Amino acid sequence: MIEILEAILPYIRGLWTLPWIVVGFFITILLSRILGEEKINKIMKKIGLILLYFFVPFLLFRIFLSVDFGENEIAFSSLCFVILALMYILAYYYAKKLSNKFKSDDDKRHYIKTILTNQGRSSAFVGGALLAIQEWWVLAAIYMSIGAIFLFAIIPYILSYLHKKDFINIDVKSNVKTLPWYLRLFPWYLLLFAFSAVILHRFTGLVVNDFGDFGIAFIFFTSLTIPAALYYVGAGIHPRDLKINEMKKLFDFKLKKERIDHWFCVRNIFFLTVIITPILTIIFTGFALILDFIPKEWFAVLVINSILPITSTNMFLVPYGIDKKITALSVTWTTLVCIPIVMILIVVFRLFL
Repeated sequence: MIEILEAILPYIRGLWTLPWIVVGFFITILLSRILGEEKINKIMKKIGLILLYFFVPFLLFRIFLSVDFGENEIAFSSLCFVILALMYILAYYYAKKLSNKFKSDDDKRHYIKTILTNQGRSSAFVGGALLAIQEWWVLAAIYMSIGAIFLFAIIPYILSYLHKKDFINIDVKSNVKTLPWYLRLFPWYLLLFAFSAVILHRFTGLVVNDFGDFGIAFIFFTSLTIPAALYYVGAGIHPRDLKINEMKKLFDFKLKKERIDHWFCVRNIFFLTVIITPILTIIFTGFALILDFIPKEWFAVLVINSILPITSTNMFLVPYGIDKKITALSVTWTTLVCIPIVMILIVVFRLFL
């Protein structure tokens, strides 16, 4: 049995995992026609939670159990925190400037909160592909962990504050539905696995390979995370979104700006997440790489993470006063555009950087 697992391992690791996006896309289309799209969507939501809670944390445990978390890892963690903070600050001021196009103060606040929230990226699912590259997996795991803190702790807190502030001058009671408990718990649950692995390795020197056959079985189980996550990403791409008339709306610069227009807002979010943020990240990290302040692995991980598509978990933040339709469209179109770019960058950086 162990020999079989060892023989399969090379095909569920590294660049071999990337085609699972295509597999997920076509199999989900087939299943949707047999069982119905609504039923498949409900099943995929449950699968997403299973991946978040029972696969990703154990993969991080295995990764962190194999390294000494020293000065380099602490420095990279600090850099990730700074870059993610700057990404959200950029989103806030970008939204604030563009919100001046709207006449209504309600529309302005609604717009700012929506753009701020949708700077959050899919580092657990699409970004999970980076965990398949051994030279990058520790860095990618660190970025994913810090990104989870922003997504499920810091940003919801800021949105909650802004949402309650909206009701200060009006006689309406604000009932803010917080994130589901399992998402509020997730970043700390994730960090628990990471810290446990670091402490265990530091004080005992243990690595996964020290556990013999059980270690191989554990490596196999955790390695399934990446193809499963990428299958999940492919399953989330719906053919109905691949329409020329919808794409025309995304790039129609004649849309009205007096009030909230969904496609006008989606285009601004798309421009921020797919163009502005990656370009600024490349400039900043590129100079740091040229000046030998950061290694090439840091550059690769930070650049790829800057162009990840918007995470679908942002939909859980709709009760905080963000626009549901704008968020859904932004997730769809950044996913369609960013996934091919991310896959190409992984291959290019892996082979030539």
